[in-house]
Amino acid sequence: MSVTLASWQRCWRELGATAPDTALFNTLIARYSEKHRHYHTLQHLRECLEQFDAVRTMAQRPAEIELALWFHDAIYDPQGKDNEARSADWAVEALAQAGADRKVQQRVRALIMATCHDAEAEGDDAQLLVDIDLAILGTDPARFAEYDAQVREEYRWVPDLTYRTRRGEVLAGFLAR
Repeated sequence: MSVTLASWQRCWRELGATAPDTALFNTLIARYSEKHRHYHTLQHLRECLEQFDAVRTMAQRPAEIELALWFHDAIYDPQGKDNEARSADWAVEALAQAGADRKVQQRVRALIMATCHDAEAEGDDAQLLVDIDLAILGTDPARFAEYDAQVREEYRWVPDLTYRTRRGEVLAGFLAR
């Protein structure tokens, strides 16, 4: 599956909500295409959606996971501390405007917040989403090297020693979980 309007519309349809007009879709695509992004881009979104497509039958609420994937990095500022919360708020707002049930809104918000990676994901769908988001860590060496360079470019403002130290801590934290 690629990042397509048909995929976007299917997701909303499966949620039983009115799909937003193409303006929201185009705005999301533009966000994932921002110049300061090097990893958190359409490539990452596409890889996540492809990973999800392969395991979709494992999901309890597949449309909610898929929509959470669309929004999980919608707002991304490498120096920001609230990217996930702002992305989740945006998703909730879009869901509310589309007439989605409040419980759906809350579950999608929780799924997006699981991508903060600051605690173990709660629930099977959240664990599946986090596994998809972090699947890059288990990819082939060439793609991993590309990913590593992309992340470094997003944090080019951080001095090398500080970056290497903190990056090692982040990766060790993922491994420990």
